[in-house]
Amino acid sequence: MAVNEDVKREHPQDDAPEDSEDPSRGGASSELEQAEPKAEQEVHDVAPVGAASPTQMGTQRFVYAAYFAGAIAVAFLMSKLLGFAWLKVQSYKPMMGEPRDEIIMPVSALVGSLAALYYWYRTRARQLAEEVATEMSKVTWPTRTEVTNGTVVVIVTTIVSTVFFALMDKFWGFVTNLVYGGT
Repeated sequence: MAVNEDVKREHPQDDAPEDSEDPSRGGASSELEQAEPKAEQEVHDVAPVGAASPTQMGTQRFVYAAYFAGAIAVAFLMSKLLGFAWLKVQSYKPMMGEPRDEIIMPVSALVGSLAALYYWYRTRARQLAEEVATEMSKVTWPTRTEVTNGTVVVIVTTIVSTVFFALMDKFWGFVTNLVYGGT
């Protein structure tokens, strides 16, 4: 974050008192300018050179997150597969012993990382992921109240239809018993 001294160094014209008259305006400052205190004016924070904030990365951050999640998913599946394979080999050769996590987990992490890197360097796969992220950023997501209202409508409709069909079942069961003379 930029401190006030840094902002003053970047914008020396802001040091001038607000009450001063500007000859180009033809008089004193307008009432609107005087009503806005200096503390409420916007101060833009500047990120240090080489650092990128999440908003500067745009949709690219979602692509990174997808590749990271993919690497974790592949590593997880690989750990389960290696553990299962180890148990199968152990049943044939008991000298293998129980599956050892200190071997399985690093191998699984390596395979997951290599899979993510492989698909990262395939430009078509990365381009597709970037296009998906760009299109998803254009989606208009519902607000909390819209989701709440939709959920209430679904729950009420489900309750009403359940009661309706339960009553219809009882009614037709009664009619069937009258017609066929059931007990």
